[in-house]
Amino acid sequence: MTRSFYRPLICLAVAGLLMTFAAAQQNPNSMGSGSSMGTSSRLTANDQRFIKEAAEGGMAEVEFGKLAVQKAYSDDVKQFGQRMIDDHSKANNNLKQVASALGVNLPQHLSAKDEATKERLAKLAGDQFDKAYVRDMVKNHKADVAAFRTESSTGRDASLKSFAMQLLPTLRDHLKNAENIESKVLQARATMAAKSSQ
Repeated sequence: MTRSFYRPLICLAVAGLLMTFAAAQQNPNSMGSGSSMGTSSRLTANDQRFIKEAAEGGMAEVEFGKLAVQKAYSDDVKQFGQRMIDDHSKANNNLKQVASALGVNLPQHLSAKDEATKERLAKLAGDQFDKAYVRDMVKNHKADVAAFRTESSTGRDASLKSFAMQLLPTLRDHLKNAENIESKVLQARATMAAKSSQ
């Protein structure tokens, strides 16, 4: 075949490649991994991890709080559970607004770890539930306070830093409240055990 025959084929091939490249540039998410959480390209890896974990943690606190309202033996634990529902629902809504402005799709379901915790708590009742739930709340909020403190001081995105700074005092109060309730729950269990042994 002549060289003049190949030239149009080459031109068509190059044009096709250019069109494919242009389409990919206009829609960078079209070839994504299928993750449940889209991320803005301007966020650092630490910011992306923070917003994902904050969303998952917030959902978990609400779900665990619902269990506490239904299953707790202690009124203090029931009230704390309701506070978790109220405070974290509000925080979750605020985070959704921040995420929307950043072009980030937040997780819609509990993480596998939180789902397992929910199933474990759902099998407990009475003071056994109280002890396990409050112990988890102390552990979770220690981690939350550390994560939000780090984001508020070292985060690169201004909106995420502001979100972390605004919620940090509430999380610290949650931790203090959970620690106080944990002491009461453990003391009540010790008193019951002493009475039963007499």
